[in-house]
Amino acid sequence: MKLISFNFTKMDLEKKSNSIKDLKITTGIDILDIKEVKSNLFKSSDELVIVQFEYTINYEKDVASLKFKGNLVLSVEPNQAKEILKQWKDKKIPEEVRLSMFNIILRKSSLKALQFEEDFNLPPHIPIPSFRPQEKKK
Repeated sequence: MKLISFNFTKMDLEKKSNSIKDLKITTGIDILDIKEVKSNLFKSSDELVIVQFEYTINYEKDVASLKFKGNLVLSVEPNQAKEILKQWKDKKIPEEVRLSMFNIILRKSSLKALQFEEDFNLPPHIPIPSFRPQEKKK
């Protein structure tokens, strides 16, 4: 499976409050649709599948919310494409494909979310590496 394209179709951020006391941050990924794509642009035996997704970050209790919608186009082997589309009829996705898709969405969306969080003065939804004083040896 190869990533051919990734793009956002909607980005929405709403900050309702500056209160960060007892802040709880939750994230979620929803796959909205999976379809086969016919294209003559790629000379390959693989088939193209487009995945529509939604990635959300909620700052609870009603502090802020971020929502990203987008598409990713994957190049997959014909047998795998058939299996993906077959399982999607029941709103299921093969485990290995689901994990790969979620990792792509998470990586791309988290980078964009961190940028928005900085711009809107929100705490990051994932831990950011930081330096700490070195512990003294006894």
